[in-house]
Formats: sequence, C-alpha cells, structure tokens
Amino acid sequence: MEEIAAAVGIRKPSLYHYVRSKDEILTLIHREFMDLVISRAEARQAVAMSPEQQLLEFMADILELMHTHRGHVRVFFEHHRELPEAEREAVRQERDRYEAMVEAVIRQGIASGAFRPVDARLTTLALFGMCNWAYQWYRKGGPLRTREIAYAFWDLLLRGLRPE
Repeated sequence: MEEIAAAVGIRKPSLYHYVRSKDEILTLIHREFMDLVISRAEARQAVAMSPEQQLLEFMADILELMHTHRGHVRVFFEHHRELPEAEREAVRQERDRYEAMVEAVIRQGIASGAFRPVDARLTTLALFGMCNWAYQWYRKGGPLRTREIAYAFWDLLLRGLRPE
C-alpha cells in the first residue's frame, strides 16, 4: 500500500481514505477490466454482426485493453487468485458471464453454418488462451498494433494453419 500511495503521490493514510486494503484495489481493478469488456460486448449485441465479426471484436477488445490498460491486465491475470473468496467468486461470475457470451457466439456460428462443428467450450478457451497470454509479450510501440494481432489470431482461429 505504501508503494501504491507513493506512485500516485499521496501518503499511505490518505490512500486508506479511498480504499481499505490491497484486496479492495485488486477487486476494483478486476471489476473495471470486466466491466470494460462486458459493456463493449453488450453494445455489439444491439448491432447485426456475423459470428466471425463478433469473434474478431471480442479478440480486439481484449488485446486493445493490453494497450490502454496494461497494468490492469497484468494485475487481472496474475493476482485474481489472491482475492478473498467472496470477491474472487464475484469476479469469477463476471468472467464466466463474459466467457458465456463468447461461447454463445461460437455456438451461433456453428448453428448457422458459419463455423464447422467444433467443441464450442474448447474453442472459447482457445480464443482466451491466445488473447489473454499476449500481455506477456505485447509491447506498445512494437511491430504490430493490437488490432493487427487480433486479425492474426482471428485468422488462425477461423482458418488454422492449413493452406487454402
């Protein structure tokens, strides 16, 4: 907490005026991250988009947050297990809700014939595996922008490695 207070330019007692503990800060970071991706996904539900386009946008959202909210993303993925059980459960429910939104799009794509029949749950986890791990190596100012990475991941997810 002392390091956080110093980083934002206030004294530790002043920081406790705004937050009660490190756990509360972690919870707020997790909720902000989930609120951002869920609100973007919900806004797109009102717009007619193909399942392919929706998957691209899910991927772009996650990757864009690595650019705009790098610290949040790192904390989100590296420290969520440190939350007290009640807060961890609330965060887990938000994550499950978001995962279900992605999985529903994959199921819709399968049902419409846009995607071949695959295990929708496993495909959802593969999508998150690609996108969520990128925070380990993505750097602002690197050779690819987040949208370009999203397109590359999306292409791999939809077309695989086989030549056409």
